[in-house]
Amino acid sequence: MSSKITFVEQAGRPGANIAALCREHGISRQTGHKWLKRYREVGYDGLEEQSRRPRASPLATGEEVVASLLAARVKHPRWGARKLARLLERQFGALAPKERTVARVLERFGQIRQRRKRRGLSVVERAPEVVAEASNDVWTIDFKGWWRATDGTRCNPLTVRDAHSRYLLALALLPRSTAEEVRPVLERLFRRHGIPKAIQCDNGTPFICMRAAAGLTKLSAWWVSLGIRIVCSRPGCPQDNGAHERVHVDIAADLQAAPEATLVLQQRACNKWRQEFNHVRPHDALRGKAPADVYRPSPTRPKTRTPLYPPGWITRRVKSDGTVGQGSFVSTAVAGHVVGLQALGGLRYRAWYYDVDLGPFEMTPSISVLSRLSHNVQPGRSVTF
Repeated sequence: MSSKITFVEQAGRPGANIAALCREHGISRQTGHKWLKRYREVGYDGLEEQSRRPRASPLATGEEVVASLLAARVKHPRWGARKLARLLERQFGALAPKERTVARVLERFGQIRQRRKRRGLSVVERAPEVVAEASNDVWTIDFKGWWRATDGTRCNPLTVRDAHSRYLLALALLPRSTAEEVRPVLERLFRRHGIPKAIQCDNGTPFICMRAAAGLTKLSAWWVSLGIRIVCSRPGCPQDNGAHERVHVDIAADLQAAPEATLVLQQRACNKWRQEFNHVRPHDALRGKAPADVYRPSPTRPKTRTPLYPPGWITRRVKSDGTVGQGSFVSTAVAGHVVGLQALGGLRYRAWYYDVDLGPFEMTPSISVLSRLSHNVQPGRSVTF
């Protein structure tokens, strides 16, 4: 305030240079003339700081409407902003606030219930330790980011790679990234190249489900039944499978950057690229050799194992809804498979799928009573209650 008074007094002197005074006080000439105008019209009171609050706010909501909204929220605590907005529209007509305004008012008065963040059940906390000393020790699998052919068809590339030899086993363009699309590709690879000892993947679908017991999906549960160990990368850490991601960089530069006209032509281009990658392109990690010079198929062919559990455990075949017995849920990923139930005491049991721990659960009393009578059942056989 004192600087404004000094400015207007100096500016009122005969021959005062307004531009020079504005530079001296560090203000613009527009601001200087505004202060002088207010001083001439009102006097020193015109130099007081004025409120910048708008005279009207289109987002402001009347007190009566707000009170009715809060009352409706108390009466209907599970109703969202959309339902409450429609309710107010019946009462206030055109004066009723819109859905976004209702949501804003509810948030302002603390009437929005914050959902508790659910933590994943199968979070990998450290980088996996994977050593591939020979072909088919470890396969890596992933979906590269999709692109479109020039006719608009979506190209969704599934890539499968041998970690030891860098041999690219598959570069298949699939219509969807689902287990139903991925499994036939892997079945062909298993018949042709053999079964790997382990498969490394990220935590995305259809390989892993962060909300499922042990992270299993129907696809990864199938891998376990074949004797394949599952190795998961850490969430959000593509560097855990960096060599595989490097292949995706090459695919993006050589194939995605110049898409073909149709999906059929794009797949042909992928097949040609994979042939050159495996048989022609030298790799520094292989001392200049091509992956085909190093890779050797495995004699092991796909065959589902028979699960064997320790004596005294109860064996149970999981129903299509993921339950055993009368509503005791285990996992939908292992539906149709036999699991072993380890007694923990009382009604608590721990479910095992081969050597994979599916976690503890409680059985209903009627089933647990029948389960105690099943101690004579031979391990590995399915018991039905």
